[in-house]
Amino acid sequence: MRALHDEHAPALWSFVLGLTSGDRGRAEDIVQETLLRAWRRPELMSEDDSHHNVSVRSWLFTVARNIVVDQWRAKGRRPESLMDRVPEQLGPDNTDAALQSMLVSEALRRLTAEHRAVLLECYFRGSTAAQAAGRLGIPLGTVKSRNHYALHALRLALQEMGVVT
Repeated sequence: MRALHDEHAPALWSFVLGLTSGDRGRAEDIVQETLLRAWRRPELMSEDDSHHNVSVRSWLFTVARNIVVDQWRAKGRRPESLMDRVPEQLGPDNTDAALQSMLVSEALRRLTAEHRAVLLECYFRGSTAAQAAGRLGIPLGTVKSRNHYALHALRLALQEMGVVT
């Protein structure tokens, strides 16, 4: 359990702190609950394959994310004060979209500035590779190459965070 904590707790802490908008106390509680759940699953620590660290980290990040979602949804079900009138109808639950956005933002922060710039131009601003090359002041081939490697790095970052791609 100590090895699991030493290896994964710093990354898990950083991830959860982002999900809780910097609420350190809440993040500590979530990390503690996540590690407690891992302790209750000894089979997580007994695997010997080469992908074990990635699968354990993915499991930890997924559990932590689920705890955050569960807390957020539970808070929405418990009224914090009595009201004189019925509240307006709530719209559709956008929790998943909000979490996905937070996860992608966190994963993008883990990329190099060059990779982030190419992805921003090509995917978020909708530029063609040629337009991106012009805006970024780099050759077209460099844009294509950076785009390829940036998508690969983004996929790996998301997998480390427990997002299945």
